[in-house]
Amino acid sequence: MKEIVAFTMNPAIDKSSSVEHVIAERKLYCKTPRFEPGGGGVNVSRAIKKLGGESVLLYPAGGYTGNRLRDLLEEEGITHRPVPIEGTTRESLAVLEESTGQQFRFGMPGPVLKNEEGERCLQELSVIRPRPDYLVASGSLPPGVPSDFYGRVARIGKDHGAKVIIDTSGDALNRALQEGVYLIKPNYREFRDLVGQDMKEEAQIVAEALKLVKSGRCEILVISLGAAGALMVSEEVVEHIRPPTVPIVSKVGAGDSMVAGTVLSLARGQTPRDSVLFGIAAGAAAVMTPGTELCRREDTERLYQEMVEEKPETTKGAKKWWERLFSWKTTKS
Repeated sequence: MKEIVAFTMNPAIDKSSSVEHVIAERKLYCKTPRFEPGGGGVNVSRAIKKLGGESVLLYPAGGYTGNRLRDLLEEEGITHRPVPIEGTTRESLAVLEESTGQQFRFGMPGPVLKNEEGERCLQELSVIRPRPDYLVASGSLPPGVPSDFYGRVARIGKDHGAKVIIDTSGDALNRALQEGVYLIKPNYREFRDLVGQDMKEEAQIVAEALKLVKSGRCEILVISLGAAGALMVSEEVVEHIRPPTVPIVSKVGAGDSMVAGTVLSLARGQTPRDSVLFGIAAGAAAVMTPGTELCRREDTERLYQEMVEEKPETTKGAKKWWERLFSWKTTKS
């Protein structure tokens, strides 16, 4: 299998628990919490491991939570290379309200990175060996890191000969696209913000996606549509891919699992379309698991087989997803 490097600048310790009712201004007694490594690229690397693959994870870490993060990654058998920083690695919290099934998620901004710490992370990426065939840069940028950072990551990845996958949003995504990347995975809201216009019809979103691909800023665009699946656009493929129907337990990590499934399948030599199918299956498998747990291999492979056996639905026959899209609150996972 080809080499995969996952890179994140804002890792976290993900803490998850549950309580019967969430009530304002009252002390709430939660169940025993669960602690797991978290943050974009961290979850991508963990999901790749859960799916039977291997990757190298590169990330900054500092303070007692940074040490705890390293210990948790060791426990999961993740090949990882922390870059020491002075700040303290952040924590995130997810609380399930048992009475309603609603999940409340609280993400912290992360430590302020000094300029030299960001440069050190880039230097570590520049000299990493073996050189990656696929480089996944995923997650938010912490305070102190400039918005062109992922653009510089993309440049280093291409110098290595890697296919670069970026999963972030806002100006950080736009600056990475200026460098040119292999694949991005925005949700509809993020794609709308990226192109700078509100698209009212199916044909508009497809046209804007094709325009982005043909501009050379990315080769493959996978627009996450939440419960409606994803729209895949490349020079060869324009297709709405429906997800399998699964019970939703928690949406934490679904997007990262989708990226992990996609890049792992690509590294295994599958076609881009089949790889996106596997990624969507991994994302669907992730929502079936509680708390901050990611996709499970057996669920992903079973759901993927179901999708492969299903007749594909092209954008020409996909009116229902577009009509339903605006009634859903599509958020990035």
